[in-house]
Amino acid sequence: MSKGKINITTENIFPIIKKFLYSDHEIFLRELISNAVDATQKLKTLASAGDFKGEMGDLTINVKIDKEAKTLTFSDNGIGMTGEEIQKYIAELAFSGAEEFVEKYKDKANAIIGHFGLGFYSSFMVSERVEIVSKSYREDTKAARWICDGSPEYSLEEAEKQQRGTDIILHIAEDSVEFLEDSKIDALLSKYCKFLPIPIAFGEETDWKDGKEEKTGKLKIINNTEPAWTKKPADLKDEDYKDFYRELYPMSFEEPLFNIHLNVDYPFNLTGILYFPRIKKNLEIQKNKIQLFSNQVFVTDSVEGIVPEFLTLLHGVLDSPDIPLNVSRSYLQSDQNVKKISSHINKKVSDRLKQIFKDSREDFEKKWDDLKLFIQYGILSDEKFYERAKEFCLLKNTDGKVFSFDEYREVVKINQTDKHENVIYLYTTSPSDQYTFIQEAKDKGYDVLLMDGQLDSHFIHHLESKLEKTQFRRVDAEIVSKLIEKDEKEESKLSQEQKDELIPVFRSQLPLETNYTVMFEGMSEAAQPMIITQSEFMRRMKEMAHLGGGMGFYGELPDSYNLVVNANHPLIHSVMKQKDEAIGEQIKNIEAEIIPLESDKTDLETLKKGKKEEEIDQIEKDKLEEVESKIRELKDKKEGLLNDYGKQNKVVKQLIDLALLANGMLKGEDLTRFVKRSVELIEQ
Repeated sequence: MSKGKINITTENIFPIIKKFLYSDHEIFLRELISNAVDATQKLKTLASAGDFKGEMGDLTINVKIDKEAKTLTFSDNGIGMTGEEIQKYIAELAFSGAEEFVEKYKDKANAIIGHFGLGFYSSFMVSERVEIVSKSYREDTKAARWICDGSPEYSLEEAEKQQRGTDIILHIAEDSVEFLEDSKIDALLSKYCKFLPIPIAFGEETDWKDGKEEKTGKLKIINNTEPAWTKKPADLKDEDYKDFYRELYPMSFEEPLFNIHLNVDYPFNLTGILYFPRIKKNLEIQKNKIQLFSNQVFVTDSVEGIVPEFLTLLHGVLDSPDIPLNVSRSYLQSDQNVKKISSHINKKVSDRLKQIFKDSREDFEKKWDDLKLFIQYGILSDEKFYERAKEFCLLKNTDGKVFSFDEYREVVKINQTDKHENVIYLYTTSPSDQYTFIQEAKDKGYDVLLMDGQLDSHFIHHLESKLEKTQFRRVDAEIVSKLIEKDEKEESKLSQEQKDELIPVFRSQLPLETNYTVMFEGMSEAAQPMIITQSEFMRRMKEMAHLGGGMGFYGELPDSYNLVVNANHPLIHSVMKQKDEAIGEQIKNIEAEIIPLESDKTDLETLKKGKKEEEIDQIEKDKLEEVESKIRELKDKKEGLLNDYGKQNKVVKQLIDLALLANGMLKGEDLTRFVKRSVELIEQ
């Protein structure tokens, strides 16, 4: 037996390994299995080159737990090592230039991995002692045992081992006993080693017999050594892709829409299969469904920042030997190969969508509701994707017809171009709630888009900045004649004085908890007597604020609506007539008192004109203030009369409730009262 000292000149290295080498201690399992796979693959390479002429035998990697001995053992039948090779590869190579290494990298853990061959040393994160027992494939060599307790000292001696290969025996530390549980190791093997190219055995296969689970005595192989993405697309059928999707996501009960098989060998190596899941309308979904591999070794399922943000909605696997085997996402993000891969995947995804749209448009349209959120997300978050996606992104109308951007413009530009030469795209977010507005738009010959998705407010805003002289307006943003302004205009049959007197009458019955502005518009007598609208700009800003995106100020503002009164509707004129009959004389008397006061006010203001403040006589100031006060009192009295009249008028309340009902805004007790009042009015 010989003893030695690991070739470093500081004792800081093991604390650094134990605390800083990896962000998660469980990675030791991935590293040791990867080493075993490498050793096995090297043997197969030697055999294919004719440098190893022995029997390959069973190449399965075995993982075993001995709870009594508190050991976790990894055994391979690969290339093996001699004592000299153990000393070279374990005790020296990893720590060449150790002083410089420790000084340079002790505070930069991310830079360590993949640069110094330290995968094996991750085992010390969970072990109080590690043994290596190995026998080389070379004939006439002896087996060797290497033992280290986590200090720079180690022992190396001859050992008894008949079979070629390496056993790594971890004596698990007290603070890591969780790694002696079968369920823990099984879960980690499934996570990190599920698709490694060499069979990995852990535990025994079980079978149900007589109502209970029994062991069969057969080793349980935990991995698929030839996953679908490692095969050529020409060798796979649609069912093979679906089977692999079920293997990746056994708890998913929906099949994907379609897939993209990546197979790139220049300017970098990349393989993988990406699936388009059925996303529907909800963006709040898991974004950890793409698994990143390096030579079939699992790296991470947290790919945000590694692939474009919108691609995190996809499912599947990506595999590239050009991706450093590192669990740090920040390190991956800074890697130039990763950035190139990200850009390439973006292009491949858009090319695939474009191809499907071109070759199978009917099928593409059928799947549009599932694709819509993904494509909108890509357009909003990636300018390059927008440039490609504008050819296959679709707009869907309330009749279920779909159009490309160019197609839709051709459909609506003649009828829906306003007097300012803007093409107006009308849309609805709820065909049921906005039914009345939709029908009025259609009666005018307008087309209405369906925009009921989670991202539609942001998407519409984005398109307005991209499509020349194009504006989007929801059908309830204005009365139909003002949604798309033409040169013709309907005249109002009410005078301004009549409008001013009706405003307090109608305002008296409006809900107090919401801000309403009463306005009058000249419309057809056949149109609705009252309509409730909401400003397109304010509503859209509030919707965007609720989804995020720098519009927070608008999200804090209260909702506000317009009560648009049809100045030409017979019922409005009837209310005006009833008002005149009920309180007309009182209103006239008040107006008669106001007229001379307004005249006095004008005279007094004329006297002030051209004078500085200090030149105006105090008597004149007091007189003007007194006149203005009397005018305010009389106007308040007039408004009070109109307000009281409106509160008592059932027709006024009924008209307003009808407008609220048409917008889906009449609920609860107010709705019950409306129904009761409707019956009473019918019985009269």
